[in-house]
Amino acid sequence: MPAGTAVKAAIEELRNALGTLDRAIDMRFERERDSSEMEQEIRRVHADRSRLAQDLDQSEFRANRLEEVNREVSRRLVTAMETIRAVLDR
Repeated sequence: MPAGTAVKAAIEELRNALGTLDRAIDMRFERERDSSEMEQEIRRVHADRSRLAQDLDQSEFRANRLEEVNREVSRRLVTAMETIRAVLDR
């Protein structure tokens, strides 16, 4: 093989290798970008979960408080009805 042909072949192999390297770098950047986007999404999901857990805790507290108030109102209504009956029975 003449020297000029060998050099041309080596240059062509080098071009191919550089093209392969370029594609590999592009793929790596793409994976890292996807990974970064995924990490951001995971952070958003965790933040949403924390917020939802806090909202649930507050809702449970309110529901318990409403139950207490409801029991107190019922107790007072029963007392008021008994008082009214006692007055009417006189």
